[in-house]
Amino acid sequence: MIRILKPAILGSLSFLLVGELAATEWNVSLWGQRRAFTEHVEKLAELVSEKTDGKFTLNLSYGGLSASRENLDGIAIGAFEMAQICAGYHGDKNPSITVLELPFLGVNLLEQESAVSRGVYQHPAVMADLARWNATLLMPTPQPQYNIAGVGDPPRRVAEFDGLAVRALGGIGSAMKAVGAVPTSMAAPEIRLALDTGVITAVAAAPHAHMAFGVADVATWWTTNLNPGTGNCPIVVNSDALNALHETERDALLSSVDTALDHFISFYNGHTLARWESVLDNNGIERITYSDEELAAFREAVADQAASDWIENNTARGLPAQELYNLVVSLAGS
Repeated sequence: MIRILKPAILGSLSFLLVGELAATEWNVSLWGQRRAFTEHVEKLAELVSEKTDGKFTLNLSYGGLSASRENLDGIAIGAFEMAQICAGYHGDKNPSITVLELPFLGVNLLEQESAVSRGVYQHPAVMADLARWNATLLMPTPQPQYNIAGVGDPPRRVAEFDGLAVRALGGIGSAMKAVGAVPTSMAAPEIRLALDTGVITAVAAAPHAHMAFGVADVATWWTTNLNPGTGNCPIVVNSDALNALHETERDALLSSVDTALDHFISFYNGHTLARWESVLDNNGIERITYSDEELAAFREAVADQAASDWIENNTARGLPAQELYNLVVSLAGS
């Protein structure tokens, strides 16, 4: 955290007795470019500056501070004060929140995704898990259900995913593996090169990522309703930096979260999804829609086993895994 001290009266730096706070700047580590995925952070920066008359600013960096997979490490050592992370990029580092990436949780709306994530973030075991990295979860990045875009022959039946190399993280990777696909974990900035070089032939992601990282430029097909799950990519802050904020700054930050999330959801629903439909049309990307029977068979083959495996593995880590899973199911159904 950078604090820029204004000239003190009579040259004294002991304290600003006139009641003026030192200006505070936080560095924020993101990746890629400004897109729907980062609109809540952009809005948060705007609101925090407005509420503090520019005395507290968030400097957003798109890749200049850290690689996406290393943002949690950067938070841990205080290299920057705020960052966006994705649970599926490093499940071993943040196992508690990977519960939110399990397939077929029954979460469909962005508003629902936001509420479920925030509920899980407040669980003591989750807070302790992130505290190992000196991190505090600030807000989620609500994403729609992922669907798959790819090149080559489209899988017109779920069974035709057999042998297909798919970029799929976390629980979505488990779901795809259950139907014979070969899931590969990679960060979003890596996927276009992997497609171009044949390392993968398909990508599981949300519409904004298909557009932002060049998948839509080469894809020939996209699944409209596979909906195997979504990624959980929260905004985290360095806990020491958060605690060091003056009360006015802290209030400005925390009181802006709800508005920032409302802006994100409105932008995604009103702009991004409409743009995605236009991209599908303009690029001639074939829409693949599966029957209810195929989807039911997919869920039956995947959902219970993925949840059972997650609970068993994370109970062994010392997490209250069954409790966390039950919490997600309860919040999703409320």
